[in-house]
Amino acid sequence: MELVVLLDHDGRAVGEQDKRTVHTDDTPLHLAFSCYVFSSSGRFLMSRRSLRKRTWPGIWTNSFCGHPGPGEPVTDAVHRRAQAELGLTLSDLHLVLPRFRYRAELDGVVENEMCPVYVAQAAGDPVPNPDEVDQVEWVGWDSFRERTRTDETLSPWCRLQIDELPEIGPVPGRWPVGDAAELPPAARAAVAGRG
Repeated sequence: MELVVLLDHDGRAVGEQDKRTVHTDDTPLHLAFSCYVFSSSGRFLMSRRSLRKRTWPGIWTNSFCGHPGPGEPVTDAVHRRAQAELGLTLSDLHLVLPRFRYRAELDGVVENEMCPVYVAQAAGDPVPNPDEVDQVEWVGWDSFRERTRTDETLSPWCRLQIDELPEIGPVPGRWPVGDAAELPPAARAAVAGRG
């Protein structure tokens, strides 16, 4: 059983729930993350969610997303999900949007997340897990950004994140590292508990 961390309005952990039961028409606020993966040449890895997924099946989005487990540092969860979804080892992983939060609905299923955003470089080529990812594509960052402006079939969290990312800079390789002190308290607590 995979547990997600439930949050109060201020981002403090208030409980845990089985991931299989958390996403409904009244999904509680919970902790997640998104990651944008680039190649050494600067191309961006976009992915299409598996048709087998309960939430947003078949939707194109950023490289991958996931949920830290109770007490798991978010960066550990990012590395874990990169392996599980894409068979990827990441390098140069860093936080870029510590306070991203969104709520979205599709076909009666709600996403309601505090979702820090990370960026990383791929150490190799992806080998997608078909239970998680239907397809991947390496694309130019500018063309992907343009697509998010016109293609409403992309995931809502990705479109919202793309609106915020230019505020920190136009070139992904030069995005500044986000302030970990701005992470939701539940995510900061996991890091503090580790050390």
